[in-house]
Amino acid sequence: MGDRKHTPKDDILNLLKRQGPQTATALAEALGVSPMAIRQHLQRLKADGWVRFEDEHQRMGRPAKRWHLTSSSMQRFPDSHADLTLELLRGVEAVFGSEGLDQIVAERQQRQVQSYQTQLEPIEDWRARIWAIAQIRSQEGYMAEVITESPQAMLLVENHCPICTAAQTCQGLCSAELAVFRTVLGNTVTVERVEHILQGDRRCAYRICSTAAS
Repeated sequence: MGDRKHTPKDDILNLLKRQGPQTATALAEALGVSPMAIRQHLQRLKADGWVRFEDEHQRMGRPAKRWHLTSSSMQRFPDSHADLTLELLRGVEAVFGSEGLDQIVAERQQRQVQSYQTQLEPIEDWRARIWAIAQIRSQEGYMAEVITESPQAMLLVENHCPICTAAQTCQGLCSAELAVFRTVLGNTVTVERVEHILQGDRRCAYRICSTAAS
């Protein structure tokens, strides 16, 4: 979120980004502050246009408010110089055509593969490699985490996409991301994208399953 001072409101936005819709009570418990303080921050964030709520009906009592990020809140998260990237992509396509743009994406994909493979080379266990990829991706701004679904399946989750604006213009970038994961993780696992920000999901998620007999 840039060089400005970190605030409690940043903690709320980050938690909503990582965990999805939450009640004020759940946010308070996660952040270790009082529900009253959280509600005050949420009201300020709502006034700024960063969050909204929906009433969730319960079997008993009043509906619970579940707080969501708004589309406007995306500007509070890094997007890797989105305007400049868009101009460059459009310039490449204008000068070299769609084939030239595809070559740029392929070259980026190759560099990613080489970089990731170098960092993953000492790691043999497929699960450990996924955790390592999550750490690398987090350093790149993807707010990545790993969820273990079963002994043979893990979910690599990316709560933020720092190239989202560029990917909306050049969707080959998304295809390349999936190809990178499949290449660096090898043929002992399968990799499937099961959630996709560009398809309207809150996050991107990849289910990675071992192909070894259980």
